[in-house]
Amino acid sequence: MASLLPSIHGPKELKSLTVEQLPQLAHEIREAIYTQVSKSGGHLAPNLGVVELTIAMHYVFDFGHDRLLFDVGHQCYPHKLLTGRLPLLSKLRTREGMAGFPEPSESPYDLFRVGHAGTGISTAVGMARGDTLNREGFDSEKKPDGRRVVTLIGDASIVNGVAMEGLNNAGTLKRQFLVVLNDNGMSISKPQGAVAQYFDRVRLSNLYADLKKSAREILKHMPGGSLVKDAYHMAGEAAKAAMNDTGWFEHFGLVTVGPIDGHDLPSLIEFMTFCRDFERPMVLHVKTIKGKGYQFSETDSSKFHSPSPFQVVDSGLDPEGCRVELKSEGRSFTTAFGDAMVDLMERDPRVVACTSAMADGTGISKVLPRFPERAWDTGICESHAMDMMAGLAKTGFRPFFAVYSTFLQRAFDQAFQEVSLQGLAVRLCLDRAGLVGGDGAVHHGFCDVALLRPLPGAVITAAIDEPSLRAALEFMRTYDDGLSAVRYPRDVVSQRFIAERCPAFELGKARCLTPKLDVTAEGSLSGTDDSARPDVAVLAFGAPALHAVQAADGLAGEYKVAVYDARFAKPVDTRLIAALVKAGVPILSLIHI
Repeated sequence: MASLLPSIHGPKELKSLTVEQLPQLAHEIREAIYTQVSKSGGHLAPNLGVVELTIAMHYVFDFGHDRLLFDVGHQCYPHKLLTGRLPLLSKLRTREGMAGFPEPSESPYDLFRVGHAGTGISTAVGMARGDTLNREGFDSEKKPDGRRVVTLIGDASIVNGVAMEGLNNAGTLKRQFLVVLNDNGMSISKPQGAVAQYFDRVRLSNLYADLKKSAREILKHMPGGSLVKDAYHMAGEAAKAAMNDTGWFEHFGLVTVGPIDGHDLPSLIEFMTFCRDFERPMVLHVKTIKGKGYQFSETDSSKFHSPSPFQVVDSGLDPEGCRVELKSEGRSFTTAFGDAMVDLMERDPRVVACTSAMADGTGISKVLPRFPERAWDTGICESHAMDMMAGLAKTGFRPFFAVYSTFLQRAFDQAFQEVSLQGLAVRLCLDRAGLVGGDGAVHHGFCDVALLRPLPGAVITAAIDEPSLRAALEFMRTYDDGLSAVRYPRDVVSQRFIAERCPAFELGKARCLTPKLDVTAEGSLSGTDDSARPDVAVLAFGAPALHAVQAADGLAGEYKVAVYDARFAKPVDTRLIAALVKAGVPILSLIHI
């Protein structure tokens, strides 16, 4: 049987296939994604779960003309392969290859760079309104060739505050607007909260068969797939009747259809055709399996959400009981943080912790089962999490909020209003600080220092290795005068100073990593002997301190380079700076962005 995927240069070739050929195409897409991610790393399970759904959307809609907006974007690989980017897959998440998230500079089929959850509905509403104002929006009578709008969002993202605001406004549209809810019962890890529990109940319902029958009756009244007024009324009412108790989105003014099987291509195409010309805002609730197609990724979809390179050992592609080995370079900062938090919470009953849907990604997964009454995963809602931590601080607890640096941006207002202005001691643990590699611009964590420095009373620290991370967390535990933060990279912890005692953090004081050249040491520059005076001093904030030490070692025969782990971006070590200036030592500052 000839391969189909290499012949797909865009949706035109996809639409030339028969429905009977599409399962083969789905298999080839899964195999291509699996093969590449096993070599380079990348988002595996979320992309495997939406293969049929993405095929159906492109098969029915024309996204060279219509609008497709992704929420989060880590499920875009099938979309990219269907829009002519198979040649870029071999260099996934590199400058020369395919970006890991939607990238407008890569293809006109990608409308926004997206990596933060909750934004898809709002941007789609904006494009729907814009197309209508431009007289380009779909209207069955006035503009049958107009643009349709579709946004794909996950069941965990739908509870994000921005998504709720988007739904609230989507319900006011008087035109076609489709929200495809990808319901796989998972975010990166298990979704949290009351809405997630609601979806669990809906997922277990048996309404799919009745809804499919109702939809077929509706479609009989839609010759050629075009919606007439009577069928329009029937569609809305039949969808409501079929849903029974599952019409939560109806309260936002969106007709709700589903849940339907997200891996049944004929049914998906049938329902997409129905939704395509429906001239009211609608939610199509689709049930999928995250990691679909491979036993190991279906069984542990959190682990294989975005794995490093891996190999399947002693097996074919999908046997029972296969063993998968992930490649690892060493112990990560995330792992070190998780262990340190367990230690803090065991020693201090006032320490509480939370994360926003990143339990595994931040290491909080280690404390959740051990301290279920004092640790929480709030779901994808960083703003709520920050305010909740403020409430806990107000009641006498010592809250730690573990969050990716890039996602801290979503809670800046709360960090200012509810934490800093109140003088509350909320502690921020900023994972993935600085540049993060293949995930690209949407995940780089370079704004945190600039955002937090202006906040009254804020203290900003950074760790260079595991001992310094533990020391920073211990400092923050007892710092009760305001907001504090520690930042650390997406990297393995260095062993460079593992044999040395890590001094405790003191507010606004740097640590000299080259003690013989420390200008603040007692008697270091006394008398006429200037042998201890360095030729240059490097003040490095965070991980660059390690690179600076390595460089200083290489220059030892020519120059005396004093290297300081600055430790604090706020407050800075003014005593050290004054001593260096007084001694006439040039200062070079480094920060990991």
